[in-house]
Amino acid sequence: METLQKLGRMPIALTVPAFVLLLVVFGVPIVQLFLTSINAPAFSLANYHAFFGQPSNVRVLYQTVEMSVVVTAICLIIGYPAAYLIVAASKRVRIALTVLVFIPWLTSGLVRTYAWIVILGDHGLINNLLLNIGLISSPLELVYNRSAVYIGMVHIVLPMMILPLLSVMLGIDKSLMEAARSMGARPSAAFWRVFFPLSLPGVRSGTLLVFIMCLGFYITPAALGGLRDAMLSTFIAAQVSSSFDLARIATSAFILLGTAAVVLFMLGLDLSGNQGIAVQSTRASRRSKLPSLGTLTRFLRELAIPYRAKRWRSQLYRTMGDGSWWKMVGTVFVVLVVFFLLFPGVVVIIMSFSAGAFLEFPPSGFSLQWYHAFFNDPAWYGPAWTSIQIGIVVAILSTIVGTLAAFGLSRTFPRLRALLTMLILTPITFPVIVVGVAAYLGLVKLGLIGTISGIALAHSIGSIGFVVVIVSATLANFDRRLEQAAMSMRAGPLRTFTRVTLPLIRPGIIGGAFFAFIHSFDEVVITSLVSGLSLRTLPLKMWENIRNEIDPTIAALASLLVLLPVLWLAALYFTWWRSRPTAQLTRPEPATT
Repeated sequence: METLQKLGRMPIALTVPAFVLLLVVFGVPIVQLFLTSINAPAFSLANYHAFFGQPSNVRVLYQTVEMSVVVTAICLIIGYPAAYLIVAASKRVRIALTVLVFIPWLTSGLVRTYAWIVILGDHGLINNLLLNIGLISSPLELVYNRSAVYIGMVHIVLPMMILPLLSVMLGIDKSLMEAARSMGARPSAAFWRVFFPLSLPGVRSGTLLVFIMCLGFYITPAALGGLRDAMLSTFIAAQVSSSFDLARIATSAFILLGTAAVVLFMLGLDLSGNQGIAVQSTRASRRSKLPSLGTLTRFLRELAIPYRAKRWRSQLYRTMGDGSWWKMVGTVFVVLVVFFLLFPGVVVIIMSFSAGAFLEFPPSGFSLQWYHAFFNDPAWYGPAWTSIQIGIVVAILSTIVGTLAAFGLSRTFPRLRALLTMLILTPITFPVIVVGVAAYLGLVKLGLIGTISGIALAHSIGSIGFVVVIVSATLANFDRRLEQAAMSMRAGPLRTFTRVTLPLIRPGIIGGAFFAFIHSFDEVVITSLVSGLSLRTLPLKMWENIRNEIDPTIAALASLLVLLPVLWLAALYFTWWRSRPTAQLTRPEPATT
């Protein structure tokens, strides 16, 4: 009891387990990687000179940045109007569309990559359709090229662009747009002068998340691209599996990490919107340095005042019938975006019931043969059971450690909380291949390479970040006066936490546990580095099968993994729904007279 009271007075101590795990598995090895890259203790840049001295390395680095920029730009062009239209929809439609965007994000990236192989392959959906119609005489080369890589990468990271934009746009006061319109501003002017600057934090967050994730892409370019579409992460993974030249690996990893750091420095990650205000003030100060141009602009605006006033009076009471066309265009656009996100999963589910010897769409008959093949083949259900075991261990460990860390961070000073939170989230903000190499070095020292415990520890350093984010968001809406009321009635810290705090934040804890499990169950890159040769998880088995031969059994497995996020969301919803009566019972009843 005295220990709990001391922890109550020092909540920062609750973050110690999380930081110990991060330091041992990730922090110390990443420092070791950096020192190796600069030839410590000699401290030279010879490794970096050697990297940039080879034209092939420079070409791969340029290609990595180029592909990441292109994918990020495509996601921004598609994601911003999609998020804007989703926010403008009614509440029920908005919730439904958000869930439909959220489901693909939770679906295995390996499954989505496999789905595009099925759709774009020589005997895939598109080529078969065109051949049957008679538009082509031989299959088109739709896969194993740069275009296929772009399609697959955009499909995987597009939800990561839309979701941050949605969170920011939902917080924008719509009355500001109405005020701008009442002052005579055109819809386009009101959007660009009012709404867009306020949405810039979401643009920065989505752009940064998508770009950094694209830098670490390994599976999708290797599966959908050709030899000319290799990225730096593929180069690092090849070095790890072949020569394991630690100096070259460390140099390549920190060049990739430095690229991400440069983008982070350029964009920043301020969600408060102050950067947008700062940008506007900077532009205003620049315009003030050009008095002649400013005078001419003001003169032209004064000349246009009578025309603008007349136009405003004429349109003030005009009906909005002309907006039906744009509303229809927006509806079609959102439907196409959702169709793009969901269609590959639907194709895989339908093809998994094929009765033929090969996958075909539409199936010639209905059969469960591929599901029977999965559940009756130890080569498939063995790795699946291994992945389930690892996922359960990761979920338990990450939930306990992450919840303690979130609880401690919520009761520390804001500046210290921001710094510690950034450190905990480092493994999910770094390129995944860099995290994998660091985790490999950390587990080598612990002697846990090729063990379930080692893989679970490697997965946990990222899963803890997800738990901290979700539980912290739940604690942000928690009324601490309930704890104070319990303590005033002589309840101890442990009893207060178990009887008051824990029931109210339980949905966040359960959500964090589900996120941790799914993150572990779907992990491929880190697992491929730390699993050794004797242990195979289900994603690794799928990846080997995709690279060597397309076994139709994988379609049945992929369909099960597509349905997993739906079951997860349903379980989370019912958990939250069942927790509502508990939350309502803890609220004080209003006084009656």
